[in-house]
Amino acid sequence: MSLISQLPVFRISVQSSEMAVREALQKLLDGLGPLALDVEESGTVELVMAEALNNIVEHAYPPSDPAGPIHITCMHAKDGLHLTVVDHGRGMPDGQTPLGAAANLDVDLCDMPEGGFGWFLIKDLAKDVAYQRVEPENHLTLRLAVAMS
Repeated sequence: MSLISQLPVFRISVQSSEMAVREALQKLLDGLGPLALDVEESGTVELVMAEALNNIVEHAYPPSDPAGPIHITCMHAKDGLHLTVVDHGRGMPDGQTPLGAAANLDVDLCDMPEGGFGWFLIKDLAKDVAYQRVEPENHLTLRLAVAMS
């Protein structure tokens, strides 16, 4: 068993925008550097967080609303990475995350359903996914089973 470096808790804050998602992902991956994640692990982190952050930009802070803050907290533990994402945007419909379903890829591109596949990916790749609206904030917590010791 290899020893994994201890990683102090770190936080990232960005202002909602498509470019902010890229910035936040780069800061997150840079912050995870000491863990020396393999390509698959870093890809999982990037995919899950890209889906979560893009959902915030698109739905919590839609173009009709002003941009707002997105805060990410990352903590490494024996059971993986624990991530918390907080924003001040619109809440989830019905106060919960969408079910998320696997997309049927055996259809023409124009017939592919819109929405829900990102949540399928998040829930499939992450563990302990939880959402809570704590006025005026959205709190999404999840655990990624990477860099486990």
